This record gives sequence, structure tokens and C-alpha cells, in this order.
Amino acid sequence: MNLDIYHIDAFVSESCKGNTACIIPLDNWLSDEVLLQISKKNSVPETAFIIIKKNKILLRWFTPEIEMDLCGHATLAAAHCVINELKYNYDKIIFETLSGKLEVLLKNNLYQLNFPSRIPLKTSLPQIIKNSISIQPKVVLKSRDYILVYESESDIKNIIVDKNILDQINLDPGGVCVTSVGVNSDFVSRFFTPQSSILEDPVTGSAHCSLIPYWSDILNKDILQALQISHRGGLLSCENKGNRVIIGGKANTFFKETLRLNSII
Repeated sequence: MNLDIYHIDAFVSESCKGNTACIIPLDNWLSDEVLLQISKKNSVPETAFIIIKKNKILLRWFTPEIEMDLCGHATLAAAHCVINELKYNYDKIIFETLSGKLEVLLKNNLYQLNFPSRIPLKTSLPQIIKNSISIQPKVVLKSRDYILVYESESDIKNIIVDKNILDQINLDPGGVCVTSVGVNSDFVSRFFTPQSSILEDPVTGSAHCSLIPYWSDILNKDILQALQISHRGGLLSCENKGNRVIIGGKANTFFKETLRLNSII
């Protein structure tokens, strides 16, 4: 069996390279073991598998290590693949996922993800995380991920994370997000995943399920522009809608390849 693999960069802009996801259309689900083996081979932050039925599209996300319950950039990339590469003749897509039905709307060349809001609550910082970061936050919050709030964008840029220490904590499937108000955006962030082959995620759409309601409350505005200031960088157009958030971004297809399935089984 041969599988098409679309390498798509999500949350791109003129100055941001975004985050790469591999999108693989299937006719039927392969075993979880095979899906994970494929994800390991791809060696990108997320591989998304989709099955297009007559009246629905099924979507699952895998890192090289585990299946995820929610992924923003790979959902955006999957929508781009379905509309632009597979020629699905609709501007709105509804994916069926582990996190329920997720809607993606294509509007003015921007993919708008309609995701659940995950309001972070104040908590204490585990000693392992405290020991792993070079600059300590002023506020510590948690939903799925730890959200560490800092004074300035320069703090976010200058934080150094010791992977050997951070890997001692198990946050499956969450991570550690550091954030502050932005200089050229409403807020900025970076995202780190313990026990992962890729420590810093280039752009993390799902983390904005918590970042958007937090910064919307702090800045007293519902429409925000966000930058993830990783090495590749990502631009996200955000809107707070109560129990839902809108995460918008652009995508580009980088290249397409074919995987011979028996080569990895």
C-alpha cells in the first residue's frame, strides 16, 4: 500500500515559517501501532490522519511519541490539505476528533479554527519545572498545559530550558507554555514539551485555547494578534468567544511525497 503524505506549514506569514504537519489521507484506520510508526518516521511535531466520508471527516493527531487529544496547527494543515490538495468543494469543514466536532472556516485566505476554550487556573509551579527554566514567572496557571506568565517579551525570548531536568516530569499530553504581552502583537509565547523528541514546538495552536481567554481578560479585548516566537515563528489571529476560541492562520503546502507502507511495517 502506498500513502500520500502532504507536508504543510501552518500559521505562516511573510516573517514566520510556521509549524510543519504531515497530513495523510486514509480510506480506513490502520492500527494505532502503525499510525505511530508512520508518525515517528515523519519526524515532525505532528502527523494528522484523515478519513473523508460522505458526510463527515475523521481526524486524528500523533506526535512521534503519542496520540494527542487536540492539535491546532495540524488541524489547520488538515483543512488546507482537504480544500487545496484534495479539492473538497466547501469553505467550511467539520472534523470529528477526540475533542469532539471541530469546525474550520476558510475566510479571506485565513483558516479559522473553532476550538474549545480551556481557561487556565492559578496553581503552584512544580519544583522540576522551576529548576528547568532560567527565568522564573510572575504568575503560574494550568489547564491542560502549564501557562507561565512573564513581565516582558524579552523574558520569553531569553528563557533557556534544561531538557534533561524538564524530562523528569510527565505532563502527557500537555506541556509548558511561557507567555507575556507582546511588542508587535498583543501577546507572545513559546511552548516546551517534556519527554518529547522535539523540545520546543514551533507553533502550538492548542495552547491558545488557554492563552486566548487569559489574555482577553487581562487586556480587556476579544480580538487579539499573537506571535509564537520560536525559531520558525508563527502568526495567529485570535478571538475569544466565551466557551469557544477562534484561532486563525494561513498555510502553505511545502511538498508531497509517497510512503510505501510495507517499508516501515
